[in-house]
Amino acid sequence: MSQQSPQIQVFYEATPNPHSMKFVATQPFAEETLFCEDVSQARRSPLAMKLFGFPWMQSLLLGPNFVTVTKQDWVDWATLADPLAQMIQEHLESGEAVLLPDTQASRPQMDDDPSDSPVVREIKRVLNFEVRPAVAMDGGDIVFHKYEDRRVYVYMQGSCSGCPSSTMTLKEGIEVRLKEVVPEIEEVIAL
Repeated sequence: MSQQSPQIQVFYEATPNPHSMKFVATQPFAEETLFCEDVSQARRSPLAMKLFGFPWMQSLLLGPNFVTVTKQDWVDWATLADPLAQMIQEHLESGEAVLLPDTQASRPQMDDDPSDSPVVREIKRVLNFEVRPAVAMDGGDIVFHKYEDRRVYVYMQGSCSGCPSSTMTLKEGIEVRLKEVVPEIEEVIAL
């Protein structure tokens, strides 16, 4: 009797951003995240390249076991969600790569850097271990850009990008938490 690997299933869930939908797989498929706003940024992901073949695509965030797709205004999720979930599932079941190795040394600044100041290390720790898992639950991501003049600059990605509630999340959630840990922070700014 041969054993087959369990079938991968993909389901979708709404996010706080009405233009974004989170497609979740029952098995992990990537070890890092990738945010793409156009086809040129999607080259590392055969799955993202397929998705950017659709004219309604605006951006996507590829996470460890999810893909958050942000669509253009002129198309409805009622039309897209089921076929898109099926297409993602078929891609995953095919065994085709989801994310190719990064050949450039341009990884986001979330990783520890020996030259980081103690303040930057603490900001990255809070973002990586407290904030990122929380926003990933809604299909989003936050990426540290820099700390300068008592201000933290971040990129909001996935469902967080352009979300009506992202400003509240940034100011009343992320900024408040970072100020608790690093009192000298004056402000957190999304780029």
